[in-house]
Amino acid sequence: MRWSPSQYDLFASHRATPFFDLVSRVQADSPRRVVDLGCGPGSLTATLAERWPVAEVVGIDSSADMIEAARREAARPDAGQRDAGQPDADRSDVGQDPAGRLRFELGDIVGWSPSPTDDVVVTNAALQWVPEHRALLPGWFDALPDGGWFAMQVPGSAVLPSHVILRELALSAAWAPLLSDVLRPAETVADAGDYLVDMLEAGLEAQAWETTYQQLLPGADPVLEWVRGTALRPVLAALSTDDSAAFEAQYASRLREAYPATRFGTVYPFRRVFAVGHKPAAR
Repeated sequence: MRWSPSQYDLFASHRATPFFDLVSRVQADSPRRVVDLGCGPGSLTATLAERWPVAEVVGIDSSADMIEAARREAARPDAGQRDAGQPDADRSDVGQDPAGRLRFELGDIVGWSPSPTDDVVVTNAALQWVPEHRALLPGWFDALPDGGWFAMQVPGSAVLPSHVILRELALSAAWAPLLSDVLRPAETVADAGDYLVDMLEAGLEAQAWETTYQQLLPGADPVLEWVRGTALRPVLAALSTDDSAAFEAQYASRLREAYPATRFGTVYPFRRVFAVGHKPAAR
């Protein structure tokens, strides 16, 4: 499945808000290395280089398309110094930031582990794509250096009408022969309390919480546009052009019923689950 950085960035400001809410809870002073695990197109990763101006900042993602976009981001003269919620039209250059502190690597979350200098690990809206991610957490926490921070945010979207409708439609008689094996399991994330216990069991000082953002989306069929950048992508990748158009037409009709437009735009409540852990320094 290929990812579209431009589609993902259509709602950049909405996607950025949970990231900044998450990172604000990380109280690291001078980390040696900061990792953004599942970095996507890199605009948010670049802000980490500004937050920690002497740290090496590494974004990792399994999508070659996302990494290519992220490397263009890092090549910008003002990488890490612009508003991540306002994507730029010109991202034509490829390379690294002038100081060489911000770089991006192609890699798989499942095979990743913190290095001894990974003092801050941030993963924002990525672990939901790894159904077994909770089984990976204890090993990551153990490998985290003393004094290190681990901050995660996952969308609790399985219960949202947009995602319930998507699954119902994909598993209906008309579409199940093509899509029954395409969607990820109905729920791949836990509640905030579960992640809190996971961190406490590993000896981390931890906090966890949930937030439902009342997002006001502009334009026609904006919820469809939102899910085109994430949950709908595996479906569209599995269908022909004609079938994709037919599926989207049916899906859009049901989304309009679930999320009626107002004169201000379409309100799209979106639940997010957060957890931040700090590994105490050795005594």
